[in-house]
Amino acid sequence: MVNNDRVPDILKHLSQRHIEPLVRGTKFWANIANPALPSVSLCLRELKFTNKCTRIVPGMVFFSIILGVCALAGCSVDLLGFFGSNDLDIRLEEKNNFKFLSSAHRNPSFEEEYSFIVLADTHIENGNAFGLEKLENVVKSDTAIKFVIICGDITQNGSERDIKKFMEIANSLGVPCYPVIGNHDVYLGNWPEWKKHIGSTRYKINGGGTTLFVLDTANCYFGNAQLDWLEKELKKTDGRVFVFTHADLFMQDITEFQQFTDTRERARLISMLRGKCDAVLTGHSHAKFEHTAGGVPYITLDDYRDKRGYCRVTVTKTGISWKHEKL
Repeated sequence: MVNNDRVPDILKHLSQRHIEPLVRGTKFWANIANPALPSVSLCLRELKFTNKCTRIVPGMVFFSIILGVCALAGCSVDLLGFFGSNDLDIRLEEKNNFKFLSSAHRNPSFEEEYSFIVLADTHIENGNAFGLEKLENVVKSDTAIKFVIICGDITQNGSERDIKKFMEIANSLGVPCYPVIGNHDVYLGNWPEWKKHIGSTRYKINGGGTTLFVLDTANCYFGNAQLDWLEKELKKTDGRVFVFTHADLFMQDITEFQQFTDTRERARLISMLRGKCDAVLTGHSHAKFEHTAGGVPYITLDDYRDKRGYCRVTVTKTGISWKHEKL
């Protein structure tokens, strides 16, 4: 049970971290909400709390609607349509369909010691990559960097223009750049654009003594078929294993809305990766967070769009290390 004394603080956190960014950052809602929805904080001021009970005033109704919008804005719902994005099974049918990655990039050869760059949530929008072009300088200044991977929400809404912008930047890096699909990349029914230009959303990269698994959690769950595939493929792997997906698997606090939705799948994944995986890297929550489960580090990255964050992972003969940096 939540202590009533903490309720105002929790609501303030909800407003600052989830509601206000949603209203401020989404053009669709801005267009229909202003000036009709002048301020979320106004709603908060209308909420009155006592130690014994919470008095619900008319403003609470409006506040509840806003909370509902936030919940619907999670991974499994298209924000602009309120219709569930339920095409995971269809996406997983696209096996070994590589439109973007070349044969050489699908079959690299990593040495025993190397490094790689991981980003998440670039949210390229209307051709604006928010300075992601500068990543080329980072990659080309260090010959130890063998590949780059972007853990989902590469685009803001999956448009063809923005997918092509990602491809343009990726092709300039001089090393493979592996894309991971995120919930924003399937907004507005735009999965066909990803399929057309990039291809499969779940795949494996064999890099000699390293195996990379890219998984599809654009709907905030894996599905049995995807986990069955991963379990089967893990049995064939030796050496280092890294798993990349979009949805972060662990909740940082009780006010997080957009969470991984199936704890049974999470438990299965943890069991599956125990003793087999070096690290799992995710994005989605736009907040850096690290958690260890089953002896495996689960690393959630800061978002690139607003914080310019990325992670440099270094692999040596004796282990791995990572460092969060800014572009």
